[in-house]
Amino acid sequence: MQLDELDKLAASAFDGYLVRKDLVRKYSRQYPVPTYVVEFLLGRYCATVNENEIREGLQIVEQQLNNRTVRTGQEELFKSRARETGSVKLIDIVKAKLDAKNDCYVAELPSLALRDVRISDKLVKEHERMLTDGFYAEVTLGYDAVIAEENGGRPFAIETLRPIQLSKSEALDVLAKGRRAFTTEQWRNFLIRSIGLEPTELTERAKIVVLLRMMPFVERNYNLVELGPRGTGKSHLFQQISPYSHLISGGKATVAKMFVNNASGQRGLVCHYDVVCFDEVSGVSFDQKDGVNILKGYMASGEFSRGKESIRAEGGVVMVGNFDVDVLQQQKIGHLLSPLPPEMRDDTAFHDRIHCYVPGWDFPKLNPNVHLTNHFGLVSDFLSECWTKLRTSSRVAVMQGRVHLGGALSGRDIEAVNKTVSGMIKLLFPDPEMTISDQDMEAIVRMALEARRRVKEQQKRCLKSEFRNTHFSYTLGPDGVEQFVSTPELHSDEAIESDPLPPGQVWAISPGTTEAGPGLYRIEVAAGPGNGVRILNTPAPAGFKESVKVGEQNLYSLAKKLVGDRDPRTHEFSVQMRAMDNDKSGGGVGLPVLMALAGALLERSTRGGLIVVGSLNLGGSVEMLPNAVALVEIAIEKQASVLLMPVAARRQLNELPDELWTKINIEFYSEPADAFFKALAE
Repeated sequence: MQLDELDKLAASAFDGYLVRKDLVRKYSRQYPVPTYVVEFLLGRYCATVNENEIREGLQIVEQQLNNRTVRTGQEELFKSRARETGSVKLIDIVKAKLDAKNDCYVAELPSLALRDVRISDKLVKEHERMLTDGFYAEVTLGYDAVIAEENGGRPFAIETLRPIQLSKSEALDVLAKGRRAFTTEQWRNFLIRSIGLEPTELTERAKIVVLLRMMPFVERNYNLVELGPRGTGKSHLFQQISPYSHLISGGKATVAKMFVNNASGQRGLVCHYDVVCFDEVSGVSFDQKDGVNILKGYMASGEFSRGKESIRAEGGVVMVGNFDVDVLQQQKIGHLLSPLPPEMRDDTAFHDRIHCYVPGWDFPKLNPNVHLTNHFGLVSDFLSECWTKLRTSSRVAVMQGRVHLGGALSGRDIEAVNKTVSGMIKLLFPDPEMTISDQDMEAIVRMALEARRRVKEQQKRCLKSEFRNTHFSYTLGPDGVEQFVSTPELHSDEAIESDPLPPGQVWAISPGTTEAGPGLYRIEVAAGPGNGVRILNTPAPAGFKESVKVGEQNLYSLAKKLVGDRDPRTHEFSVQMRAMDNDKSGGGVGLPVLMALAGALLERSTRGGLIVVGSLNLGGSVEMLPNAVALVEIAIEKQASVLLMPVAARRQLNELPDELWTKINIEFYSEPADAFFKALAE
């Protein structure tokens, strides 16, 4: 293996806490134990970059895995060894239950098919998780021949056990100290390598998916849904990486197992694990009718009532499942939460409890030769121990005074976004003393808003009257500009977005030429210090040059009306035109250009779903439109909600068919300033 820059950096920052992920895969496939068990041993003996030490460590690990893991067919061999030598060491899941008849606990070791192993009350109390679904441990199994001779005797006993997880109090300090050596981008890539994936083979969107999957491990009571194509490794993180997560395969769950057993008072999975993940979510079902309601209440408050008492727990609920069709098709036939079970599918109150919807379709189908890393990463049990310790604090305070969320977010939306921001900061900046740049802060906030808005959009599809406003936005800093965050899967090249456009951007339809006819344009303007107007399109079409010239002159002459005391002559404007249809001339869009220039200077957003029509002359007069009806038809085709037209076009619109009047809201303006202020987002 060739050490790259990230490997060398990691080796200097985390000496003794690293493991080569290709070695992990080599052994985890050979032995009947999860990845984190193999990494626990590799971390103990091979946490170094020295090849000789790795070689020696591998021999010890191989020996322990050979001697202590029970393969199918070897059960009797291990029992026989225990009888001959008095005890045997093995690595297995330890589960326990109360034997009420004999008033004692008995343990189960699945790999040896033993269900009645003696275990002391002290061991059970120290490791209560064995009473739910158990955990992996290094076990010393003793055998007592005298008890074997008794009628109904239980000769096997667990003498000692050591859970396979790192429990060092200074784990977080080591993580925080090591993090300081990395840039944000390097740290993000190193985290992705630590769970076995190769970041250089993943797109930016795929990396975001991986980071969002980590969120429930660091944030208490975090509810997450990921739906997407098969084979993208959705459940891998929840099954293989951390002993603090539990995967329920096939979706079958009982209320007693999930929450509390009323008969024995035994607490369930959400009380003992940081994350409980339902695999194949479409098949989730409970043994009791009120199971989903208990789950819904728990996801909202982190509490559930069974019998007299109310019980608090901190385990997050994760649901992963598959789409049978692609995203665009799924949105046509239903909504993106349709694969949930029937009782959750259209329940907007249930959807409201979901903090984050991970776009699983942004992650590629896993190719073991491409997407799995051969480089160094943190040992899984060290990483999972750090993650579980990070859950005790919240980092929402970092947002205060820096980030202001828009008015479209409800109380639950704000809670969800806050949780995602807090979790992402803990992942990327585990040291609370580290400063977070505006650029990093903005990326985190955008990620959180998009993940929650995806939930909101599905609620809107289920109940349009209640969830009308989904235009999530934020403002960074006291003087920042309001920015809107959309979900990429809602974007269509055939339609314009309903979200407000950033300052300096305007949708426009040109009257067109005799050859090409009318066409849709997106005008984009950026303002900075300097003077003059620069067209970025090369070569710039003659028609567009004329439109920009008209827009610029009108900006100077109407400056007082449009932008108040801001002086356009002390700014340089960069103008770009994006033609969406056959007409590429850019002629007759002088008014939209003027509005984009003024919007960029004022730093004000343009209304979402709005298209502007208008041709200006140098004197500031609005010219007549030759084809107003055709322009309305195009605006409807592009799925605009509002069309802004000169009032002089009103007579022409008498010829507009009745059925088209109901499909769009047409607003009129009398002069450029009137048009500009009607186009601004409120």
